[in-house]
Amino acid sequence: MNGRTDTRNYPCRTEDLPIEHFRMVLEAISKIIKVQLPAYLKRLPLPESIGGFARLTVSEWLRLLPLLGILALLGYLTIRPFLPKKKKQRDSLINLKIQKENPKVVNEIDIEDLNSANVCYCRCWRSKTFPVCDKSHLKHNELTGDNVGPLILKKKIL
Repeated sequence: MNGRTDTRNYPCRTEDLPIEHFRMVLEAISKIIKVQLPAYLKRLPLPESIGGFARLTVSEWLRLLPLLGILALLGYLTIRPFLPKKKKQRDSLINLKIQKENPKVVNEIDIEDLNSANVCYCRCWRSKTFPVCDKSHLKHNELTGDNVGPLILKKKIL
């Protein structure tokens, strides 16, 4: 012997293992489709009419559940290509029109210059009186589902 195992007397040689394994898998699938699935379907309590479904017991419904689940999944997979696609929400610009010529919009206001007790500053970038809020955020929030509001500065009266 040259250190190799003599495989002539064995029913399955090592080089035949992938083919033998594949054959066994195909036989198992064939048995499931040709024997077990028809036997399962014959044992199901499928009523002859639609009214018969109302008379099914809880245990009969439980026996039907796997089949109904598979049918529902197949139905969904069939109609899914025809369903409207959800649009992916991409990041969009916040500032659509205010001082677009500047690389960064900065507004500086001295607190001492506040004339009234309350001043509201825009944070939604939609105000026509920017930087002062004109309540454009209300329409923006309604359209987008956002929750942005103004920055309110209150002058403390001593």
